[in-house]
Amino acid sequence: MQQERRGGSRFVISFPIRVRWKDESGKAIIEEGLTENVGPASTLIYLPRNLPTVGSKVELTVTENTKDEVTVKAEVIRLERNAAHPQAALMLTDQVRAWKKKVWQLAADTIKNEKPEEFEEW
Repeated sequence: MQQERRGGSRFVISFPIRVRWKDESGKAIIEEGLTENVGPASTLIYLPRNLPTVGSKVELTVTENTKDEVTVKAEVIRLERNAAHPQAALMLTDQVRAWKKKVWQLAADTIKNEKPEEFEEW
């Protein structure tokens, strides 16, 4: 049996993001997208145009709070190359404490405070 390696809950939440990396030729790439889910030291992101390659080092900025953006360094560990919804899984490599405090905790609080949708009876 494979043991779960995650260090805490993952929250399905969309925060706006900006991702910077260099392609194979050294050209700087900047893409904007959304988080798909947020863990304590990782995240799955959606980028509509370009995806970095597996193993790439990226700079990820969560722009949800424009007065207090959070920027972390991360490594791409997996890609989902669905043409309609391309995603990259990132493992944080730097600024993990800031991420946990400002992004992961915000995700937890946001989810906790959401009220379930009310369904109309037919």
